[in-house]
Parts: sequence; structure tokens; C-alpha cells
Amino acid sequence: MADTVLIDSRDGIATLTLNRPEKLNALNYALIDRFLAILDAIETDSSIRAIILTGAGERAFSAGGDIYEFSESVAQGADVAMRDFVARGQRLTARLEAFRKPVIAAVNGLAFGGGCEITEAVPLAIASECALFAKPEINLAMPPTFGGTQRLPRLAGRKRALELLLTGDAFSPQRALELGLVNQVVPHDALMPAAHDLARRIRRHSPLAAASILTAVTRGINQSIAEGLLIEGEQFARMAPTADLREGLDGWIERRKPNYPGSWSLD
Repeated sequence: MADTVLIDSRDGIATLTLNRPEKLNALNYALIDRFLAILDAIETDSSIRAIILTGAGERAFSAGGDIYEFSESVAQGADVAMRDFVARGQRLTARLEAFRKPVIAAVNGLAFGGGCEITEAVPLAIASECALFAKPEINLAMPPTFGGTQRLPRLAGRKRALELLLTGDAFSPQRALELGLVNQVVPHDALMPAAHDLARRIRRHSPLAAASILTAVTRGINQSIAEGLLIEGEQFARMAPTADLREGLDGWIERRKPNYPGSWSLD
């Protein structure tokens, strides 16, 4: 069986490709498990500074959960469906949301259901003009289960999110941009170059600083401003003794390009 998630690492950037094009890159259990295992490996690989996530084929980023597999779990009862489908999918989106390296979704086609929820969870996203988004779970008489009822209202606002959740209507990449679901919309042929350009612009900076920023935003965004400021201060305190911060300051003072060691070691 072909690998459900492909990985290509070069120049500090790992490109992950959801690889079930014949199924519109539907998120079956094997794909999600493979995806989580790759994220575990990338997290501890200091040579990888940024991740780009896209879908194989011309039609889809991901059409969402694998309904045939999911329906078999439902037939075994709510407990099995919760364990096999809901918990697994929520584990993936939570992992992407809290990942301490920047993840950029390059949305190349359909991003329905779970594919849309992955886009909501990652910190950055670029959409092709050929992309199409939807929250179609209501068509199956169910709510979204990979975090879509929680993240989309936080991104788009309650009323705009509820319109999409309650109708199941598809929406354009331009609408996704207006809602704050993606950062850019680009011509289809420019999608991967745009994602790599964004990854390179991030990669030139301290990976420790990037991790601190991601953590501060993810942990603080749903807190009060006072609690968020405490989280921000904690992240600075963690950076203060590092060689990366010293190198950043020295590089600025000496008017040279800094060379970040990228290690939490204080040496």
C-alpha cells in the first residue's frame, strides 16, 4: 500500500503530502496515525525549521474524514466512534495547533470537513485560487468532530462561522481569506513557490524564537490579556539565557547577519 503521507526534506523545510489522491486525500485512520508519527519525528529533528503541508493530486487538499471507515466505527457504537475517529482527529488538529515549528498549509484543492479543520488548526495557510472550502458535516446529520465547532468561530466570529456550519455550503478561497482562515490566495501554479517563500522567510530567524512565539500565541489567545501577558513573559524568560538571543543582539549591534545555534543549551 502506498505511503499515506509523503515527506520531502530539504534546506530546512519538510514538505508533507497527504497521499490518497484516489480518495481525495480523505483522512483515514492509517493516514492520521502516520501523520502524527511524522510530526513526532520532525519535532526533535533540529535540521527542520518549517513544515509545508499539501495534498497529492490536482483535486484535493483533503476532502475530510474517510466516511466509509468512520461509518464502520459508528456501527460499533458511540464509544468506538469516539475512540477511533473523534479522539484521533482531535489529537491531530491539537498537535498541529500546538506544534512548536511553523506549519504552513498549502491548500491546493478541496478542503472539506477534516481538511478544513486542519487548515483552521495550523498557524499559517496559503490557498490556491482553485481551492474550495466547506463545513459539510451537517449533511451527514452530525457536527464537525476535529475541532471545527471551536476553532472556526474563534477565527471568523460566531455568526459567520455558524452560517457555514449550519448550511454546509462550500465557500471560495477569497471568502476563506476574508474569514481569516488563510493568509493568502495565489494562482494555482504559484501555490508551492509561495509556501516555500513564506517558509524561507521564517526559517532565516531563530527557531527558538519562532517556537516561543507560536507557544505564546497558541496558549494565550483564549486567555485574558493579563494571563496572556504572563505567558508572553514566560516565553521571553525562557529565551533570555539562550545563545540565540545573545547572537541576535550581537548581530544587530555588529551590523551583521546572525547565525543562530538553535539550541536550548545555554552554552
